[in-house]
Amino acid sequence: MSRPPSKKRFLTDFTLLVLEKSIDGYIRFEDFAYHPMMVGRDLKKSELSQAVKRLRENGLVELISDKELIFRLTDSGRDRALWKKMGLGEEKWDGKWRLVIWDIPEKRRAARDLLRYKLKQLGFKQWQQSVWASKVNCTKLLRDFIRKTGIEDWVMVVESENVG
Repeated sequence: MSRPPSKKRFLTDFTLLVLEKSIDGYIRFEDFAYHPMMVGRDLKKSELSQAVKRLRENGLVELISDKELIFRLTDSGRDRALWKKMGLGEEKWDGKWRLVIWDIPEKRRAARDLLRYKLKQLGFKQWQQSVWASKVNCTKLLRDFIRKTGIEDWVMVVESENVG
């Protein structure tokens, strides 16, 4: 059974998800800090400041305007927020790599592009032209996506403890 996240971790994740939900991906620090009803939670400015600092240090948010303290999610921050929303990436690595190997025909290019987009969302990194790898335990989610997309004849998902 997993422990609940610490207050510090909760606030960092909460800040990440609020930024992800913002319409244009931007948020003014003052709006966030002084209008708690905007996010449905009472926040201390100092705690929020520390959460934003941690997110910046990890490359998950970037400062857009120093004068007004406007932040936005980076691509990595958006990916991390999506993982949080899907409940992925919370548990420790189970020691297994997930490899996705495909040879999707050109006439199914749209499906191939959609697969590539989904893999990026799930945190996969390109290893070779049509081979992507990840440590994230999302095999079932990925196989369901492949089946629903109708590309199971051209895609293989492999779990392995050794990729060397």
